[in-house]
Amino acid sequence: MSYINPSPGVNGAQVTLNLAIASNGSDTGMNVPALQDVTVNNANDVFTWTQLDAGSKRQIATTATNDLSMNIVLDEATFFGTDPAEGSTAAESGIFGLSKNKTLVDFELFIGDGVTISGSGYVTGLSPTVSADSPVWVSPITITVDGDYTVVSA
Repeated sequence: MSYINPSPGVNGAQVTLNLAIASNGSDTGMNVPALQDVTVNNANDVFTWTQLDAGSKRQIATTATNDLSMNIVLDEATFFGTDPAEGSTAAESGIFGLSKNKTLVDFELFIGDGVTISGSGYVTGLSPTVSADSPVWVSPITITVDGDYTVVSA
């Protein structure tokens, strides 16, 4: 058995997320720092029906809803962008700008041990908070996937 082990705090083995504007082929993307609690969701819908000749319902899996969700500790340049007025790259737009402008992004999530999950989607679910017990800004972030995931194992 081989477990996927991101080994937090170990160089070269951490979970990383890169976002790039999908319509900009020259955008090398930006790495999103300080990821926490990463969840990869693949939820198939199910169509259910009943038949007069059966005592139980029938079901078949249909299309899936895919999304990535996580929490991030906010970095000012990554969250608000390096040049939000220009906004021609993910780094210039920032996470907030990508969400606010409803920009389709390409993402690559390296989950450790050579496995990368990628696709396209929209940044949603931002809700930055700060408290006395957590004196840095933290926000949930969701990438609602448009279509399928692509999984590459090195």
